[in-house]
Amino acid sequence: MAVFKVEGGHRLHGAIAPQGAKNEALQILCAVLLTPERVVVHNIPQILDVMQLIELLRRMGVEVERLSEESYAFTAREIDFDYIRSDDYRQRAMRLRGSVMLIGPMLARFGTGFVPKPGGDKIGRRRLDTHFLGFQKLGAKFDFDAAEEFFTVGAERLKGTYMLLDEASVTGTANIVMAAVMAEGTTTIYNAACEPYLQQLCRMLNRMGAKITGIASNLLRIEGVRELGGTEHTLLPDMIEVGSFIGMAAMTRSELTVKNVSYENLGIIPAQFARLGIRLEQRGDDIYIPRQDHYRIETFLDGSIMTIADAPWPGLTPDLLSIFLVTATQAEGAVLIHQKMFESRLFFVDKLIDMGARIILCDPHRATVIGHDHRVRLRATRMTSPDIRAGVALLIAAMSAEGVSTIQNIEQIDRGYKNIEGRLNALGARIVRIDEGL
Repeated sequence: MAVFKVEGGHRLHGAIAPQGAKNEALQILCAVLLTPERVVVHNIPQILDVMQLIELLRRMGVEVERLSEESYAFTAREIDFDYIRSDDYRQRAMRLRGSVMLIGPMLARFGTGFVPKPGGDKIGRRRLDTHFLGFQKLGAKFDFDAAEEFFTVGAERLKGTYMLLDEASVTGTANIVMAAVMAEGTTTIYNAACEPYLQQLCRMLNRMGAKITGIASNLLRIEGVRELGGTEHTLLPDMIEVGSFIGMAAMTRSELTVKNVSYENLGIIPAQFARLGIRLEQRGDDIYIPRQDHYRIETFLDGSIMTIADAPWPGLTPDLLSIFLVTATQAEGAVLIHQKMFESRLFFVDKLIDMGARIILCDPHRATVIGHDHRVRLRATRMTSPDIRAGVALLIAAMSAEGVSTIQNIEQIDRGYKNIEGRLNALGARIVRIDEGL
């Protein structure tokens, strides 16, 4: 079992570029099933979740050609429905939360789709109702085999309709959009998610011949077309990595430049870090974080404690709340972190408390952090990564702590971050990957 040994207290210096966006990659790669023509995708991150999805597509019958380290070509002339009913498909798809987005493209092009109940992070209940209610609105029939935990959706012909989504689910919106692009007539989706990665998907589909309007809003209109063609697409940089590096620089009191961040697609993220007192400079499309020995959390105008909460775009992405929480442990002042969407995502704070952080876990959704202002360093400890984002938050804590920490279950971190130890060690970190089983 691989673990990280992290020697804390080393400052970082230099420049680092974020990888391609994981959450966009999962949508875009599923969309290649919509056409028999060649689709080329650039800036694909070499991370576990994405590589597993590419291998799953290959086993489904998609021709996959690796053009360079981060560029691939996909040609889905046909897919193997015998394989899709196999145990191997079931096992591979179950490992990936993003595998649920295979259904929309299969339904649109082939009239049927199959997927097991998907896996992913253990961060609380993540319901799929939005996806399947949307498919049913388009005229599909839905069946769930509870014993086998297997979803089946089918329709002879999808028909456009009006729908008001029960929640602005990103993956739900993406799945419904991919199903609707070849439906008969016009589909209107209200309360649609509008994250930059969903915008990227819609623009790519339009280049393939789809007719989607309202992109970047929560009201999408899709005029169905008979078929889609090939295209070429480049993924945005990963905003979660950008935020992780900002928090890391503040916690380790480092001077760092994050390169090529696609600043216009970061939304509220830089402003939220500024509310923690972290100084940032936009330099072209880079973010420069100067060394800060202290950063002070703002209060609201009436003097009450600052609250940082997640919200649908253009609000703050929930994937960064773990980073804000750990960064606040060494700020001056206090902040309430409110994780609204997932009820288990804050439980990792127990390990931070063990390290000496001053955190009150109010309930499964809220935690109050009282920062040390770097007067007291966190203590090294042994801990386990529960999910991708909490894993990186614990890594940041270990990098700032006194002594050598051990982080177990780092496969969770590998799911979302490419060669994280190598990239950070190049900046001055001291992180070693070892196999404790040897």
